[in-house]
Amino acid sequence: MSVHRVVALVLPPQSTFELACAAEVFGVRRPGLPSRYAFTVCAERPGAVPTLAGYDMVVSEDLTALDAADTVVIPGMHQREEAAPPAVIEALQRAHRRGARTVAICSGAFLLAQAGLLAGRRATTHWRLAGELAARFPEVRVEAEALYIDLGDIATSAGTAAGIDLCLHLARADHGAAHAAHIARHMVMPPHREGGQLQYSTAPPADPPPPSLAPVLDWATERLHQPLTVDDLAARARISPRTLARRFAGQLGVSPGRWLLQQRVAAARALLEETELPVETVAVRVGLSSAANLRRRFRALVHTTPAAYRRSFGRPVHAPGVRQG
Repeated sequence: MSVHRVVALVLPPQSTFELACAAEVFGVRRPGLPSRYAFTVCAERPGAVPTLAGYDMVVSEDLTALDAADTVVIPGMHQREEAAPPAVIEALQRAHRRGARTVAICSGAFLLAQAGLLAGRRATTHWRLAGELAARFPEVRVEAEALYIDLGDIATSAGTAAGIDLCLHLARADHGAAHAAHIARHMVMPPHREGGQLQYSTAPPADPPPPSLAPVLDWATERLHQPLTVDDLAARARISPRTLARRFAGQLGVSPGRWLLQQRVAAARALLEETELPVETVAVRVGLSSAANLRRRFRALVHTTPAAYRRSFGRPVHAPGVRQG
């Protein structure tokens, strides 16, 4: 498998954490995990680049590194009120035209907007900056509640830790859930967080916060093989289905039925990657009852078939009696 080239474009003063989000996922080699990415950092002018942490970092590559990138990462833009250098804008546009996936972490969305790459498209940024992004770039469809938005060729994330969420999501999309989960385990964090970023904003709620859904989520996750319904979840939470729906919308940003389907498809992905079970058996184990139902739901959420997904991300099947070198 060819190595995927990821290039982070740093802009002074650079946030060390936002750059580290990309470096941890794409640039660190870990025991037991094949190296799928080659990670590079570039700047408009190679040399010492000041950071928000009070020290300089030395960057050896210039903007020509973007010409060979499969993915370009913008780890923040902290002088967002100023126009980016024309050379930076041109290099970013050229990379995107060539087909490089372009990823913005937190305030990096402002650079994508300046480059015209978000016009008429959905994007997110830190909740504190969302209003500013929408006001300055009205052609951008800003979704302030999202942790990240992946449009395929363009992806944006909310602030700080949401950059890790996005990078893990991209690793999962590139190489499967098991690969992303391996990275997440080494980072001692969940491979996927539920909900949106508004749960982290400083705006005080008008009423006391509702009880956490965590107990009922854990209970349901352990019983995906059973024919669970929204009524079952509500009964477990000891609230009405309508109240449950409100709490799901407020805490997770999805309906109970949608969440349950997402968990079942996620469980199916893991079984397709880690086992050789027939698709019919996978469907039953995750509570989707039949191979036909699994295929329909899988295509709706993952945009491919279970068989195609297994060919891309499943364990290699070795012929009996053939010794592997």
